[in-house]
Amino acid sequence: MTDSPTHVAYSDESYQSGSRYRSIAVITLNAANESAIAECFGNILRESNVGEFKWEKLRQARERFAALKMLDKTIELAMQADLRVDTLIWDTYDHRHQVPGRDDVANLQRMYYHLFRHVLLRRWPAGSAWHLYPDENTALDWATVQDYLDAVGIGFRVDGDLFSGGFRFRLARDFQVVQISEVCSAETPLCQLADLFAGLGAFSYSAYEKYETWLNLQSSQMLLFGDRELNVSNREQERFRVMQHLDKECKKYKLRVGLKSSRGFKTYDPSLPINFWLYEPQHPDDKAPVKR
Repeated sequence: MTDSPTHVAYSDESYQSGSRYRSIAVITLNAANESAIAECFGNILRESNVGEFKWEKLRQARERFAALKMLDKTIELAMQADLRVDTLIWDTYDHRHQVPGRDDVANLQRMYYHLFRHVLLRRWPAGSAWHLYPDENTALDWATVQDYLDAVGIGFRVDGDLFSGGFRFRLARDFQVVQISEVCSAETPLCQLADLFAGLGAFSYSAYEKYETWLNLQSSQMLLFGDRELNVSNREQERFRVMQHLDKECKKYKLRVGLKSSRGFKTYDPSLPINFWLYEPQHPDDKAPVKR
């Protein structure tokens, strides 16, 4: 196995303790294309006059226009096989998560592991060596993740002083992760892209019923009256427009991403490069971890 990464992965999460639906998105691509693709998204943000795109800040037209341009470019690159976007969503109200004393941070570790296993091992060529770039503003303690992943046969070379403590530094055996570097989202366009997809994934489930009503009101030309009746905020309306755009574009390019049928974004063929995955318990004993 090579010490040099051949591929890179940028991740971010939509993780709020009061939210029913939570998510992680990971953007993966060949390391040789990293600089050019990152510059492309940086240009979109600059041209949109958006210093840092954050899903939580999407409440007006400027952020919406930036989001639409980012989505269009993502689909273009995905159709050329230049990148993938995989978004894992989980429902904290399902029977896996409805356990007393649930440890949400430990559960987040497991979700990262499921996502890494699904994407890094199965969706890119065998022998790929990975450099992971998680957003530094995370609910996750990456040092704890190190312990958890070590237990299942995954090791890291530490980049600088990212981790503290006496870890056994070794190259990844299973996932071939050779390096992890936490990054500042404001300076990293691909982390901002991950934030967009993580936000979209969780929001599409939590707000679907309201979105569907909003969509029906649009089609019946009752939007103005309907907004008052439905009590749709400007923030929700901007987000609904982004959802609607992604839904249309995925159908246009036959990416097999459902929305209406699944009442939230769900990709029916996970090998396709825009993948939304609603996690379902794998077996009866698949329960969220609890605090010790």
